[in-house]
Amino acid sequence: MNHPRTLLKTAAACALLAGTAAAFAHVTLPRGGATVGSDYDAAFRVGHACEGAKATTGLAVRLPKGFLLSDAQARKGWKLDVQKNTGDGEVRWTAESPQAALPANERAEFVLRGKLPGTPGPLWFKVLQTCDVGSVDWADVPASGNSTAGLKSPAARLDVVAQGVATVDVRDGWVRQSVPGQSGTGAFMKLTAPTGARLVGISTPAAGVAEVHEMKMEGDTMKMRELTTGLDLPAGQTVELKPGGYHVMMMDLKQALAKGSTVPMTLRFEDAKGQKTSLELNLPVGAPAGAEAAAPVHQHKH
Repeated sequence: MNHPRTLLKTAAACALLAGTAAAFAHVTLPRGGATVGSDYDAAFRVGHACEGAKATTGLAVRLPKGFLLSDAQARKGWKLDVQKNTGDGEVRWTAESPQAALPANERAEFVLRGKLPGTPGPLWFKVLQTCDVGSVDWADVPASGNSTAGLKSPAARLDVVAQGVATVDVRDGWVRQSVPGQSGTGAFMKLTAPTGARLVGISTPAAGVAEVHEMKMEGDTMKMRELTTGLDLPAGQTVELKPGGYHVMMMDLKQALAKGSTVPMTLRFEDAKGQKTSLELNLPVGAPAGAEAAAPVHQHKH
């Protein structure tokens, strides 16, 4: 995942990132970033055991430079060893018996807590997964840039973002293309807020008005309405904006949106405490394969 401000530069990048997540989502952190200098609960999710193994028997997380560990969460039946050295510390969980080990077909989270550095940028947590048969060291870091594409065993990554930048993960975003004279179109994406948030506003120079709308069947009639109070993003749950459901309605288009171009867009969020943040995106114009067959966005008249 790239920095939230540049996550969706091109459609190709989106597809590549989504494919990478599906292929390598073995030991990962929750989607979405975290704010500089904040306390962060790092929940390492184990997706499956090592190849050919029946269970995960150990997990060792090496702490990156700048991450100051405060504590780690114990697990019943597992031994917890903690070294708190900044930059070279380690947290290790080891199953005390075969019965306590994590079966290959089960998922679980191993949680530690610490303070994040005061400078934005990616943090890479290298994780050694030990199994009843073999082990995998999730420690590959890109030589340049932030993409894990092509890495066989990528380290778990956390994007540390500046104050005011929303810690919301945005994936698979796109805008439906339009033709000259067309007044409106739709934008679609998947949003995940690790600690919960509400999407309360949208703006783009490509349109005079941009709003979150909902389409749904009421009896035999498809109706559309603006979500005037915003769209709730429950903590850790992915909310999809898609044709025929929630979507961004762009009205009073300034010009036709040609396939292959990009549309800058700013999303504004608010958390449960009233803290306001925003996220700047560049969404590609043109539907990914299969998306155009979905329900079209209605043209609104104002």
